[in-house]
Amino acid sequence: MDDIKGIQRIAYLTSGAANMICGSCLHDNTLARAWNEQGVDALLIPTYTPIRTDEEDVSVDQVFFGGINVYLQQKLSLFRYLPAFLDRFLDSKWLLRKATSRGLEISARALGALTVSMLKGRNGNQRKEVKRLCDWLVQDVRPDVVLLSNLLIGGCIPELKRLGIPVIVTLQGDDIFLEDLIEPFQSQAIDILRQIVPQVDGFLVHSEYYKEYMMSLLKIPADKVHVVPLGIDTEGISAATTDSSRPRTIGYMARMSKEKGLHLLIDAFLELKQMPDTDDIRLHLAGWRGATNQQFVEQQLQRLKDADLEDVFVDYGTVDRPSKFTLLSESDLVCVPTIYKDPKGLFVLEALAHGVPVVVPEHGAFPELIADLGGGYPVPPDDAQALAECWHSVLQDRTALKALGHQGREAVLKRRNADVMARKTLETLNSILHQNSGSE
Repeated sequence: MDDIKGIQRIAYLTSGAANMICGSCLHDNTLARAWNEQGVDALLIPTYTPIRTDEEDVSVDQVFFGGINVYLQQKLSLFRYLPAFLDRFLDSKWLLRKATSRGLEISARALGALTVSMLKGRNGNQRKEVKRLCDWLVQDVRPDVVLLSNLLIGGCIPELKRLGIPVIVTLQGDDIFLEDLIEPFQSQAIDILRQIVPQVDGFLVHSEYYKEYMMSLLKIPADKVHVVPLGIDTEGISAATTDSSRPRTIGYMARMSKEKGLHLLIDAFLELKQMPDTDDIRLHLAGWRGATNQQFVEQQLQRLKDADLEDVFVDYGTVDRPSKFTLLSESDLVCVPTIYKDPKGLFVLEALAHGVPVVVPEHGAFPELIADLGGGYPVPPDDAQALAECWHSVLQDRTALKALGHQGREAVLKRRNADVMARKTLETLNSILHQNSGSE
């Protein structure tokens, strides 16, 4: 219908990732803040835990489906009947932050039954939490649309639709969690998600690759999935300067884990150091590791030490925004050789925004990003030798690297900034709601 007003208020449900800075949290926070700056009232609403971001946190001061609460409700029936004031205590941000600071982490392998129960919504053990969220949205927020940052928090969707609230879901890594579930919970979760799909007004993704993959996995009709541009906050990002007097440097900036390909990076660096004219090349590492990855990371760093390379790598650990900028300013290229097929590739935009080119595996969203923005080299995935050879070749010419990085920077600043992402995503949301209203 032509007389429908554009979206003015968005309730944006995002998933906290315990104490980790995750790409989805960064994306959701950046998008919500950009919408607010553009005059759209976007309320970023954390679920499970408070979000952690290296930018200004714009999320509301409460958490729904608090991780402690939903876990206790799954394990002990008594907690399904607690009075509201005790629920508020268990869901308080300070308590959840305290718990996550002590090493509480999310492991899909241990959360199969809880995941299935959460997806059952008002028919699951956390039905009280579904009612609380829906009552708050209807009575206090009254949004034009509810946007979910993933479908795994979609157990509330049937109830939201029953209340007449349009629901749109961003898909940005749901499959990674699902693949780690053990049976029978993996199959049960996928079956429930497929049942929820018809009740969703539309889906957003950041790559054609992920659109096709999730359409197949969850049986989503093609006309329901819309590709929107991924963007980042580019404010205050200056171009990295190439100082020919400093050592050539490879940067890694991602979660320190096997799925991100840290072991493959170390394999390739060891290979590189066997090649000629590599004595000055350094490796700078940054990223969250957490308790579950700590032993793995220590093993990988020990491999460098055992090869007498302790003096040619720097471990930044978990970095804040200024430290991240420092690492990028010191890097000639950035490489995160993910084992899984990344659905969006946020670090690519961050590196290119600084004018630092990337070397990425030729799978997932990466080929699309490089084709659109330039600024990078694709390499065969899971191939340490090919990775080392690519590094060795491109690091021979810093001038060419700088020109390639400049090409990527110009493209990101123009087409992948937060303002463009927010505007084009809002246009897509409005289009979905207009289309669905016209078909009713």
